[in-house]
Amino acid sequence: MNNTVTDLLARCNFPPAGTHLSCAVSGGPDSLALLVLGAQAGCEVTAWHVDHGLRPDSNKDAAVVAAAANRWGAKFVACKAICKPGPNLESRARAARYEVLPKETFTGHTADDQAETVLLNLMRGAAVDGLAGMNPKRRPLLQLRRLETRNLCKSVGLKPIQDPSNLSLIHRRNRIRHELLPLLCNIAQRDIVPVITRNAAILGSVRDLLNELANDVEPTDAKALVKMPEPLAQVVLRRWIQDTTQAEHPINAATVQRVLAVARNEARSTEIGCGWRVTRSSQQLGLSK
Repeated sequence: MNNTVTDLLARCNFPPAGTHLSCAVSGGPDSLALLVLGAQAGCEVTAWHVDHGLRPDSNKDAAVVAAAANRWGAKFVACKAICKPGPNLESRARAARYEVLPKETFTGHTADDQAETVLLNLMRGAAVDGLAGMNPKRRPLLQLRRLETRNLCKSVGLKPIQDPSNLSLIHRRNRIRHELLPLLCNIAQRDIVPVITRNAAILGSVRDLLNELANDVEPTDAKALVKMPEPLAQVVLRRWIQDTTQAEHPINAATVQRVLAVARNEARSTEIGCGWRVTRSSQQLGLSK
């Protein structure tokens, strides 16, 4: 094990040696670093490569991943994913990828990815959950920088695949990566990525605490909801509605406020979207279509 691998492993969050690790490996520097570091951490790695068929030569990427897996003693699985028609190609490709990957797949997201995600979520109007960024669970490289994964690949003689779509400014994340983050660093006169990721970690702790406290609350008890701190009541209601409706996205802040108004008996009921309605009867909230 070379010094670069040893130094990086000390800042990673891999499970104990001997644990089976399904890793999403596209062939880029981050995912190849995940493969190398996972293997060197003593995990039993399986490299899962997904071909979306979005580039004419994308089928060649599997050979790069297979060779790396073989070199590092990992298993290799290749599969194809079909993107559904519609807008936001990046989102559709991600959804298609996770449909074919094992549920507990680990990914090679880095601190730079975390900073981009937080900024994306901020622009979408996200609250604590979004500003906490990606959950560290199954993302063991979140303390590493993108430059470090590239340097790792170079140090062990791996030549990563360069996906040209990562340079296209059509995608909002790429504009954040290539335009917004450099501008923020220039304005701040410092590397802003560690600042963003530290704040995300702090908000992640707040999110986890609120979620833990929410476990002890009955979400349909209007009287209890009114008495508790509003941030906790918001978490309780969002979780209840999300679990019941199985909506693709959590309800927004305005909808939560309308439901709280029902809990306070300021309104008898409210629509929350997709045909669902929250009502109050005898200090109990009900959710129905």
